Amino acid sequence: MPPVAMQSLAQILTDHADAVRSAWITAVADELRGRTSRGELEREQADIFDALVEGLQRGGERIGDEPFDQLRGILSDVSSARARLGFTPRETAVGVFALKEGLYGLSAQGVTTDVTPLLRLVDELGLFTFESFAAAREAIIVEQSEQLLELSTPVVKIWEGVVAVPLVGTLDSARTQVVMETLLNTLVETGSAHAIIDITGVPAVDTQVAQHLLKTVVAARLMGAECTISGIRPQIAQTIVALGIEFGDIRTRATLADALVDALRSDRRTAATVLA
Repeated sequence: MPPVAMQSLAQILTDHADAVRSAWITAVADELRGRTSRGELEREQADIFDALVEGLQRGGERIGDEPFDQLRGILSDVSSARARLGFTPRETAVGVFALKEGLYGLSAQGVTTDVTPLLRLVDELGLFTFESFAAAREAIIVEQSEQLLELSTPVVKIWEGVVAVPLVGTLDSARTQVVMETLLNTLVETGSAHAIIDITGVPAVDTQVAQHLLKTVVAARLMGAECTISGIRPQIAQTIVALGIEFGDIRTRATLADALVDALRSDRRTAATVLA
C-alpha cells in the first residue's frame, strides 16, 4: 500500500482513537483477568498506539520498516517484562492481537476505508511480540541455569589456607568450567595453598568425569595450590580401576575429613621445612 494510504489509516486511527482503544483495552483486561492493573495496561497501550500511528504517518507498512523502530522497541520491552513476571505467551501476545477488536468496530462508526492492511500489520505485531517473548524467556532460562550452576558449585573455606569444593550431581563440561572459575577466584581471594575437591555427592565417575576433575586439579596447580580429591567410595574406586583411569600423582582420600587432615599435616611439614 502506498505511503499516502498508510497515512490515511493513521488519520483514521487518530480520529477514532477513543473507540478503538476502549474496545482494545476491554478485550485485553478480560483476557488477563486482573493480572496487571488497568492503569498499567492503559500506559502500555498508549505507548504502542502512539508509536503505531507515528510509524503509519511516516509511511511504514511492515513491522520491519524503519518507521516502526520505536514500536518494535516498545513491544520488545513489554515482552521482556511479561516474561520476567511469569506471563504466558498467549497473555503477552493478546495485548497486541486484541487491537483488532477496536478495528472491527470502525465500520459501525461509518468508516468505509478498507482497514485490511492494518489488520495484517497487527498480525505482524502480534507475531513479533510472541517472538520477542520467546527470546526473552530463553534468556531468562539461560541466566537462571547459570545461577543454579554457581549455587551448585560452592567453594568454602574450611580452614586457614584450605578451601573445599563439595560436588553434588553430574559433572559436565559447563559445570566444570564454573568449578574452575569459582575455585581459582577463591584461591586468589583467600591465598589458600590447598584445595579439596570432594566428590562424595557425585553418583558415578566415568572417563569423562575423570577428565573434568583432572582439568580442575591442573588449573588449581597452575595457581600454586595442591589439590586432593576426596569422597572416593569403594564403588567409585572399583569403577576407576576397571576403566583404567589414572590420576597420576594427584592425592586421593576416602573422605573429606581425611583430606582435611592430610592438608593440615602437609601445611605443618611445609612450615617446618621453611623454618629449618
